[in-house]
Amino acid sequence: MRELLRRREFSLLLLILVLMVAVSLRAPNFPQPGNLYDIANDTAILIMVAIGQMMVIITGGIDLSVASGIALTGMSVGMLNQYFPAIPIFVIILISLAIGFLLGSFNGILVSLAGIPPIITTLGTMSIYRGFVFVLSKGEWVSAHEMTEAFRELPRGSLFGVTNLLLAALLVVAIISIFLRLSRTGREIYGVGGNNVAAQYVGISLKKIRYLVFTLSGVIVGLSGLFWVSRYASAQNETAFGFELQTIAACVIGGVSIMGGTGTVLGVVLGAVFLGIVNNALTVINLSPFYQMAIQGFVILVAIVANTLVDQRNQLAMLRKREL
Repeated sequence: MRELLRRREFSLLLLILVLMVAVSLRAPNFPQPGNLYDIANDTAILIMVAIGQMMVIITGGIDLSVASGIALTGMSVGMLNQYFPAIPIFVIILISLAIGFLLGSFNGILVSLAGIPPIITTLGTMSIYRGFVFVLSKGEWVSAHEMTEAFRELPRGSLFGVTNLLLAALLVVAIISIFLRLSRTGREIYGVGGNNVAAQYVGISLKKIRYLVFTLSGVIVGLSGLFWVSRYASAQNETAFGFELQTIAACVIGGVSIMGGTGTVLGVVLGAVFLGIVNNALTVINLSPFYQMAIQGFVILVAIVANTLVDQRNQLAMLRKREL
């Protein structure tokens, strides 16, 4: 039980349950299965992109271009569907993955080969990718009536009662979990973030790992861009504006160290779910939109402080155990 209480994921799960109980006292319909299912769907894209962000952060980097990548991929496939409606959906999915691969690879090349710090690289590509959205669309939007029905229904289709969007998120969670836990490369990602000097001494290629995590993040961003545009049936120039901050918040709340080396997929999923519940709760209790952003930021800050205190307590307990 002590070991369980020390785990960041367990403390975050308790925080989520406390938050749900508190909101339910104000809005009795909040814990209904239908509303919880809507929260899961609303959080699915955040979960996917935050997991890609997690891999980058674990290596000691950061990717500020994820939101712009979503916007560029979404606009690209949205316009492709608009002008070439006969293209099958599975081909559009492959194209979105390819676009994400190219965007992520470009980030990875600049970081790993050119040696540019990740925050500087992605700060630049964030503006570049967002600029390409305006250049590609010429300032125009792709609206719902300009998209095919198959394109709009992609995230809403279901298998065994689970939407395609949620299935995609679960697939990303499963694949990345297995990759990080069971593959040699997955362990090398943690090694690079934990101590890159020691990682080099044992033969880990820093360039390869850094290129890989940015590319994987880009592929996930590409898929998320497609789902974002099809789900909201609109490709806009401002799509996902500021979304990169939410992905970073989900990672930090979920226990991913900004310094690198630590973090779990489960923790990131719980961090994203926490943010999803907060966003939904503020709407359900009919709080004024003028207060929502401030309260969201305050709740996120409290969650991060609480989780940090838990980490510090665990580290102190480990030091005492070693002394004994």
